[in-house]
Formats: sequence, structure tokens, C-alpha cells
Amino acid sequence: MAEMWIEAIGLVAGALGIVAWIPQIRDVWIHEQHEGISLTTFSVVTVALALWLLYGVLVESLAMIVANVFTLVVILAVLIGVRRLRKREAEA
Repeated sequence: MAEMWIEAIGLVAGALGIVAWIPQIRDVWIHEQHEGISLTTFSVVTVALALWLLYGVLVESLAMIVANVFTLVVILAVLIGVRRLRKREAEA
């Protein structure tokens, strides 16, 4: 396991990365806006984060594991919201 201060830097970076997704979640879930969101791009980002999570597990980095788990949850929330809105529009 890396030194604690190195993991702390990673946890702060991970937290900032998660906070960066909040405007996207608000747009999708509160304002119900999904225009311009590419599900393909989000899918590729999801796969990349899953691989970073696997890497974090393999190198035993708590910061990488925590950051990537929470970021995956946030991105999945956006993806679910976009699919929900697009399905609703298609039915209307």
C-alpha cells in the first residue's frame, strides 16, 4: 500500500472528479435535459473506469478503488437518467 499521504492526494483527486459530474446529474435528473449526451462516449468512459478500478484493486490503492467505484455510480446514474428520458420521449 502506498504511503498514506499519497493515498490522500488520490482521494482528494477522486472526490474532485466525482464532484465534476454533479452538474451533469442535475441537468439529467432535475432539469430533464439530455441533449448532447452521447451514450457511446459514456459507455467507453464506463469501461475505462472499470479498468482503472481493476488496476486499483491489483495495486491495492484505496484511493483508486474508492474514486472509481463512486465515479462509476455517478456515471451510471447519468446513463440511467438519459435512457429514462429518451424512452419517455420515444413513447410520447
